[in-house]
Amino acid sequence: MEEQQLKRINKFLSEVGYCSRREADRLIDAGRVTINGSIPEMGTKIAPIDVVAVDGDIIKNTKETFVYLAFNKPVGIVCTTDTSVEKDNIIDYLNYHKRIFPIGRLDKPSEGLILLTDDGDIVNKILRASNNHEKEYVVTVDKPISQTFVERMAGGIYIEDLNKKTKKCKVEKVSTYKFKIILTQGLNRQIRRMCSYLNYEVQTLQRIRIMNVKLNMPIGKYRELTKEEFTELNELISNSTKEYKADSFKRKR
Repeated sequence: MEEQQLKRINKFLSEVGYCSRREADRLIDAGRVTINGSIPEMGTKIAPIDVVAVDGDIIKNTKETFVYLAFNKPVGIVCTTDTSVEKDNIIDYLNYHKRIFPIGRLDKPSEGLILLTDDGDIVNKILRASNNHEKEYVVTVDKPISQTFVERMAGGIYIEDLNKKTKKCKVEKVSTYKFKIILTQGLNRQIRRMCSYLNYEVQTLQRIRIMNVKLNMPIGKYRELTKEEFTELNELISNSTKEYKADSFKRKR
Protein backbone atom coordinates (compact mmCIF):
# COMPACT_ATOMS: atom_id res chain seq x y z
CA MET A 1 0.00 0.00 0.00
CA GLU A 2 1.56 3.27 -1.12
CA GLU A 3 1.91 5.93 1.57
CA GLN A 4 -0.04 8.55 -0.40
CA GLN A 5 -3.14 6.31 -0.35
CA LEU A 6 -3.21 6.37 3.43
CA LYS A 7 -5.01 9.11 5.35
CA ARG A 8 -5.17 9.96 9.04
CA ILE A 9 -8.50 9.01 10.56
CA ASN A 10 -9.19 12.55 11.85
CA LYS A 11 -8.57 13.98 8.38
CA PHE A 12 -10.95 11.44 6.86
CA LEU A 13 -13.74 12.35 9.30
CA SER A 14 -13.28 16.06 8.59
CA GLU A 15 -13.13 15.67 4.81
CA VAL A 16 -16.39 13.73 4.67
CA GLY A 17 -18.02 16.45 6.75
CA TYR A 18 -18.64 14.39 9.87
CA CYS A 19 -16.86 16.80 12.22
CA SER A 20 -13.77 18.97 12.58
CA ARG A 21 -10.34 17.38 13.11
CA ARG A 22 -10.33 18.54 16.73
CA GLU A 23 -13.69 16.91 17.39
CA ALA A 24 -12.52 13.78 15.58
CA ASP A 25 -9.55 13.56 17.93
CA ARG A 26 -11.93 13.76 20.89
CA LEU A 27 -14.08 10.97 19.47
CA ILE A 28 -11.01 8.81 18.87
CA ASP A 29 -9.69 9.48 22.37
CA ALA A 30 -13.08 8.51 23.81
CA GLY A 31 -12.97 5.19 21.99
CA ARG A 32 -16.05 5.98 19.91
CA VAL A 33 -14.33 5.46 16.56
CA THR A 34 -13.51 2.07 15.05
CA ILE A 35 -11.57 0.97 11.98
CA ASN A 36 -12.64 -2.43 10.68
CA GLY A 37 -14.26 -3.07 14.05
CA SER A 38 -11.20 -2.20 16.17
CA ILE A 39 -10.58 0.93 18.23
CA PRO A 40 -7.59 2.77 16.70
CA GLU A 41 -4.82 4.77 18.32
CA MET A 42 -4.58 8.52 17.80
CA GLY A 43 -2.98 9.29 14.44
CA THR A 44 -3.84 5.95 12.85
CA LYS A 45 -3.94 6.06 9.07
CA ILE A 46 -6.56 4.33 6.95
CA ALA A 47 -6.72 3.02 3.39
CA PRO A 48 -9.69 3.47 1.01
CA ILE A 49 -10.83 -0.10 1.71
CA ASP A 50 -10.99 0.39 5.50
CA VAL A 51 -14.39 0.65 7.20
CA VAL A 52 -14.69 3.59 9.61
CA ALA A 53 -17.52 3.83 12.12
CA VAL A 54 -18.51 6.24 14.90
CA ASP A 55 -20.64 4.78 17.69
CA GLY A 56 -21.21 1.80 15.43
CA ASP A 57 -22.48 3.82 12.46
CA ILE A 58 -20.40 3.38 9.30
CA ILE A 59 -19.12 6.65 7.85
CA LYS A 60 -19.09 6.85 4.07
CA ASN A 61 -17.68 9.56 1.83
CA THR A 62 -20.75 10.20 -0.30
CA LYS A 63 -20.45 13.99 -0.45
CA GLU A 64 -21.12 15.81 -3.69
CA THR A 65 -21.25 19.36 -2.36
CA PHE A 66 -20.21 21.27 0.73
CA VAL A 67 -22.56 23.58 2.59
CA TYR A 68 -21.48 27.03 3.83
CA LEU A 69 -24.07 28.88 5.89
CA ALA A 70 -24.21 32.29 7.58
CA PHE A 71 -26.51 32.28 10.62
CA ASN A 72 -27.75 35.10 12.85
CA LYS A 73 -27.59 33.35 16.23
CA PRO A 74 -30.07 34.50 18.87
CA VAL A 75 -29.16 35.02 22.51
CA GLY A 76 -29.55 31.79 24.47
CA ILE A 77 -28.43 29.38 21.75
CA VAL A 78 -25.28 27.36 22.50
CA CYS A 79 -22.71 26.73 19.76
CA THR A 80 -22.21 23.02 20.31
CA THR A 81 -22.78 19.93 18.20
CA ASP A 82 -23.38 17.79 21.31
CA THR A 83 -27.16 17.66 21.22
CA SER A 84 -27.28 15.31 24.21
CA VAL A 85 -25.71 17.87 26.57
CA GLU A 86 -27.27 21.21 25.67
CA LYS A 87 -31.01 21.61 25.13
CA ASP A 88 -30.74 24.95 23.33
CA ASN A 89 -27.97 23.95 20.95
CA ILE A 90 -27.35 25.42 17.53
CA ILE A 91 -27.81 22.11 15.68
CA ASP A 92 -31.30 21.42 16.99
CA TYR A 93 -32.26 25.06 16.55
CA LEU A 94 -31.31 25.11 12.86
CA ASN A 95 -32.62 21.59 12.21
CA TYR A 96 -30.71 21.58 8.92
CA HIS A 97 -31.23 18.59 6.64
CA LYS A 98 -27.49 17.76 6.53
CA ARG A 99 -24.97 17.29 9.33
CA ILE A 100 -23.20 20.64 9.82
CA PHE A 101 -21.14 22.21 12.58
CA PRO A 102 -20.22 25.78 13.57
CA ILE A 103 -16.87 27.33 12.66
CA GLY A 104 -15.80 28.67 16.03
CA ARG A 105 -18.33 29.77 18.60
CA LEU A 106 -20.35 32.67 19.93
CA ASP A 107 -21.16 32.80 23.64
CA LYS A 108 -24.67 31.89 24.80
CA PRO A 109 -25.45 35.47 25.97
CA SER A 110 -24.19 36.89 22.65
CA GLU A 111 -25.91 37.09 19.28
CA GLY A 112 -25.01 37.63 15.66
CA LEU A 113 -23.06 36.07 12.84
CA ILE A 114 -21.64 32.58 12.93
CA LEU A 115 -20.64 30.38 10.01
CA LEU A 116 -21.56 26.71 9.73
CA THR A 117 -20.36 24.06 7.30
CA ASP A 118 -19.96 20.37 6.64
CA ASP A 119 -16.51 20.97 5.15
CA GLY A 120 -14.39 19.95 8.13
CA ASP A 121 -11.11 20.44 6.28
CA ILE A 122 -11.36 24.24 6.32
CA VAL A 123 -12.28 24.86 9.96
CA ASN A 124 -8.78 25.24 11.38
CA LYS A 125 -7.74 27.41 8.47
CA ILE A 126 -10.41 29.99 9.35
CA LEU A 127 -9.98 29.72 13.11
CA ARG A 128 -6.22 30.08 13.51
CA ALA A 129 -5.64 33.39 15.30
CA SER A 130 -2.25 33.78 13.61
CA ASN A 131 -4.03 34.27 10.31
CA ASN A 132 -5.35 37.65 11.53
CA HIS A 133 -8.85 37.09 10.21
CA GLU A 134 -11.06 39.98 11.32
CA LYS A 135 -14.25 39.62 13.36
CA GLU A 136 -16.33 42.74 14.06
CA TYR A 137 -18.71 43.29 16.97
CA VAL A 138 -21.13 45.94 18.23
CA VAL A 139 -21.19 46.13 22.02
CA THR A 140 -23.25 48.09 24.55
CA VAL A 141 -22.01 48.58 28.11
CA ASP A 142 -23.49 49.73 31.40
CA LYS A 143 -21.93 53.19 31.65
CA PRO A 144 -20.68 55.99 29.39
CA ILE A 145 -17.71 55.14 27.22
CA SER A 146 -14.66 57.33 27.80
CA GLN A 147 -11.77 58.00 25.46
CA THR A 148 -9.53 56.25 27.95
CA PHE A 149 -11.70 53.14 27.65
CA VAL A 150 -11.40 53.22 23.85
CA GLU A 151 -7.63 53.66 23.94
CA ARG A 152 -7.02 50.96 26.53
CA MET A 153 -9.25 48.44 24.77
CA ALA A 154 -7.49 49.14 21.47
CA GLY A 155 -4.05 48.81 23.03
CA GLY A 156 -4.69 45.38 24.53
CA ILE A 157 -5.87 44.18 27.93
CA TYR A 158 -4.07 41.74 30.21
CA ILE A 159 -6.22 38.68 30.97
CA GLU A 160 -4.92 37.42 34.28
CA ASP A 161 -6.24 33.84 34.27
CA LEU A 162 -4.83 33.31 30.77
CA ASN A 163 -1.59 35.09 31.66
CA LYS A 164 -1.58 36.99 28.37
CA LYS A 165 -2.38 40.36 26.90
CA THR A 166 -4.89 40.64 24.10
CA LYS A 167 -3.68 41.73 20.68
CA LYS A 168 -4.05 45.35 19.66
CA CYS A 169 -7.38 45.90 17.94
CA LYS A 170 -9.61 48.55 16.38
CA VAL A 171 -12.16 50.23 18.66
CA GLU A 172 -14.63 52.94 17.70
CA LYS A 173 -17.13 54.72 19.96
CA VAL A 174 -20.57 54.70 18.32
CA SER A 175 -22.66 56.39 21.02
CA THR A 176 -22.60 57.03 24.76
CA TYR A 177 -22.95 53.36 25.65
CA LYS A 178 -22.09 51.61 22.39
CA PHE A 179 -18.82 50.82 20.60
CA LYS A 180 -17.54 48.73 17.70
CA ILE A 181 -14.53 46.47 18.03
CA ILE A 182 -12.60 44.45 15.43
CA LEU A 183 -10.63 41.49 16.76
CA THR A 184 -8.12 39.20 15.09
CA GLN A 185 -8.08 36.60 17.87
CA GLY A 186 -10.74 34.59 19.61
CA LEU A 187 -10.01 34.13 23.30
CA ASN A 188 -12.86 32.74 25.37
CA ARG A 189 -15.29 35.54 26.31
CA GLN A 190 -12.60 37.99 25.22
CA ILE A 191 -14.65 41.18 24.88
CA ARG A 192 -16.51 40.61 28.14
CA ARG A 193 -13.23 39.99 29.96
CA MET A 194 -11.61 43.07 28.45
CA CYS A 195 -14.55 45.25 29.48
CA SER A 196 -14.66 43.74 32.96
CA TYR A 197 -10.98 44.55 33.48
CA LEU A 198 -11.85 48.22 32.91
CA ASN A 199 -14.88 47.95 35.24
CA TYR A 200 -17.46 47.94 32.46
CA GLU A 201 -20.19 45.35 32.14
CA VAL A 202 -21.39 44.18 28.73
CA GLN A 203 -25.13 44.55 28.25
CA THR A 204 -25.41 43.32 24.65
CA LEU A 205 -22.87 41.85 22.26
CA GLN A 206 -23.52 41.26 18.57
CA ARG A 207 -21.09 39.97 15.95
CA ILE A 208 -21.76 41.72 12.66
CA ARG A 209 -18.92 40.50 10.43
CA ILE A 210 -16.51 37.58 9.97
CA MET A 211 -13.82 38.55 7.46
CA ASN A 212 -15.80 39.57 4.35
CA VAL A 213 -19.12 38.00 5.40
CA LYS A 214 -21.56 40.50 6.92
CA LEU A 215 -24.63 40.02 9.07
CA ASN A 216 -27.59 40.83 6.85
CA MET A 217 -30.36 38.46 7.84
CA PRO A 218 -33.00 38.59 10.63
CA ILE A 219 -32.24 37.11 14.03
CA GLY A 220 -32.66 33.35 14.02
CA LYS A 221 -32.38 33.07 10.23
CA TYR A 222 -29.64 31.63 8.02
CA ARG A 223 -28.60 31.78 4.38
CA GLU A 224 -26.01 30.25 2.09
CA LEU A 225 -22.91 32.27 1.31
CA THR A 226 -23.17 34.01 -2.04
CA LYS A 227 -20.80 33.12 -4.87
CA GLU A 228 -19.08 36.50 -4.43
CA GLU A 229 -18.68 36.01 -0.67
CA PHE A 230 -17.27 32.55 -1.15
CA THR A 231 -14.79 33.68 -3.80
CA GLU A 232 -13.47 36.49 -1.60
CA LEU A 233 -13.41 34.29 1.49
CA ASN A 234 -11.41 31.72 -0.43
CA GLU A 235 -8.89 34.41 -1.37
CA LEU A 236 -8.62 35.65 2.22
CA ILE A 237 -7.80 32.22 3.62
CA SER A 238 -5.64 31.02 0.73
CA ASN A 239 -2.41 31.97 2.52
CA SER A 240 -3.52 30.89 5.99
CA THR A 241 -1.09 28.82 8.03
CA LYS A 242 -2.37 25.27 8.22
CA GLU A 243 -1.21 21.82 7.38
CA TYR A 244 -3.82 21.29 4.70
CA LYS A 245 -3.33 22.28 1.07
CA ALA A 246 -4.66 25.71 0.21
CA ASP A 247 -6.80 24.41 -2.63
CA SER A 248 -8.80 22.11 -0.32
CA PHE A 249 -11.34 24.91 0.14
CA LYS A 250 -12.42 24.97 -3.50
CA ARG A 251 -16.15 24.59 -3.73
CA LYS A 252 -17.40 21.29 -5.04
CA ARG A 253 -20.22 22.56 -7.25
